[in-house]
Amino acid sequence: MSARDKRKEKMTLTQLNYIITIAEARSINKAAEQLYVSQPSLTSAVQELEKELGITLFYRSGRGVTLTNDGAEFLMYAKQLYGQYEGIMERYGKNGSLKKKFGVSTQHYSFAVKAFVDMAKKFDMSKYEFAIRETRTAEVISDVGTMKSEIGVLYLSDFNRKSLEKLMRSAGLEFRHLIDCQAYVYLWKGQPLAGEESISFRQLAVYPCLAFEQGDNSSFYLAEEILSTNDYPQIIRANDRATMLNLMIGLNGYTLCSGIICDELNGNDFLAVPFQDDEINHNSTMEIGYIVRKNTILSRMGELYVEALKRYLGIGEAE
Repeated sequence: MSARDKRKEKMTLTQLNYIITIAEARSINKAAEQLYVSQPSLTSAVQELEKELGITLFYRSGRGVTLTNDGAEFLMYAKQLYGQYEGIMERYGKNGSLKKKFGVSTQHYSFAVKAFVDMAKKFDMSKYEFAIRETRTAEVISDVGTMKSEIGVLYLSDFNRKSLEKLMRSAGLEFRHLIDCQAYVYLWKGQPLAGEESISFRQLAVYPCLAFEQGDNSSFYLAEEILSTNDYPQIIRANDRATMLNLMIGLNGYTLCSGIICDELNGNDFLAVPFQDDEINHNSTMEIGYIVRKNTILSRMGELYVEALKRYLGIGEAE
C-alpha cells in the first residue's frame, strides 16, 4: 500500500464535520449544499470513513439518511472532538472575527437564567456568542456531553439519582452540588390555596398539576418536578416557562418546585408555599447542582456563571 493510500485511511476533522452536518441535515444532498462540496465527493468521504472504522454510520433511503446505532454513538464522540477543535481555534486561531462561545443548558429554573444575565453583563457581548437553553432533562445532559454547552443545571433526588448518574457517566460528565431544597408548591397569588402556610396533596387534588414536557423520553426519572411518581388526578404538560405561568393564572394550576424563584424574571404575581407531606405522599430533597465534563477546567465565563449561581442561591464561595 502506498504512503498516499495510508494517509487516506486516517480520519480527518473535515470528515467529522461532514458526518455532523449530514446527521443534522438528514440528507446528503442538503449537507453537500451547506458544505459547498459535490454530492459524490461527500458520499465518497463518508464511505471512506465507514470503511476505515469498519461500521455503517447511516441508513440510506429515498427520503434521506438516518443514523445507525453505531452512527449515533460515533456522532456523540465526533461532536466532542470537533467541538474541542473549534474551541482551540476560537482561543488560539489567527482569525480575529471568531467570537468566543459560552453556553448553559438548564432545566426550567429562573435562578439559572438570572445568574446567566448577571454573568453576561460582565462582558462586551459584541465579542462573545452566548447561549442559554431552558430545555428537557435529557437534552441538558446531551448538550454538555457534546460540548454544545459548557455547563448544565439540573437536580438529583433519591428517586432519579441512579438513572441520571448512569446517563451522566456514559456522557463523560460529573455532577457538582450547589444546594439541597425541599418541595414547594408554586402557584399564582390569586389561587385559592395561595394564603395557606403549607399545602397538602389532598388540597391540590382539585387543581391541575403542571409539568414540563419531556418529549419521547417521558420516563419519570427525567421529570423536572419533584414527586413525579404521585398519582395526579389532573395533569397538563407544557414546553416553556411562560406557558406554565399563564396556565397557573388561567386554570389555577400549580407545579412542585425547589421554592427558589426569581421575581425579577417571573414577576411578583407568583409565590412558593411549602409542600405538606403525609403518610402516602412524602416530601423529598432536591439536590440542585450543575454538570460539566469530567476533569474540565471552567472557562472564565463558566467560573463567573457558577459564582453568580452561588451568589443568587446564598452559597458561600467555598465548596
